[in-house]
Amino acid sequence: MFQAFDVSMSALVAQRTRLNAISSNLANLSTTRNEVGQPEPYTPRYVTFQTDEGVATNGGGVGVQIGSVEYSNVPPRMKLEPGHPDADENGYVAYPAIDMTTEFVDALEATRAYEANIGVMEITKDMGARTLQILA
Repeated sequence: MFQAFDVSMSALVAQRTRLNAISSNLANLSTTRNEVGQPEPYTPRYVTFQTDEGVATNGGGVGVQIGSVEYSNVPPRMKLEPGHPDADENGYVAYPAIDMTTEFVDALEATRAYEANIGVMEITKDMGARTLQILA
C-alpha cells in the first residue's frame, strides 16, 4: 500500500516542478532583460519527465522523476517599439517566445494530473482503512 503512495508522491513532486516552470514562463512573458540587466529576453523553461524505477509497486507501476529542465531554443519574438529602452538599432524589441495559450493548457493539464494523484492517494488510504475494518 505504501508503494502506491510513493508512486503518487513522485508524480506530485514532478507536476509541482512542471507548474513552477509554467508559472515562471508566464510571469516573464514580457521580460526583456536578463538577471544582470542586459537586454536579453527571458528563456522559457520546459520540464521533461522520465520513469523512476526506484519507486515501484509490486503490480508493475513505476514512479516518475524529473528528466531535465530544458531551455527553449525558439528565437525571440521581435516587436517594433522604437521608443522602448531595449529596442535595437532598427527599433525592434526582443520578447520571449512564450505562447500564453499553450502555457495555460499545460498548466491545466499539470493541475489535473496533480488532482488525479491526490485522488489515487485518497482511494489508497480508504482501501487501507477498510482493510483494517475487515480485520478488526
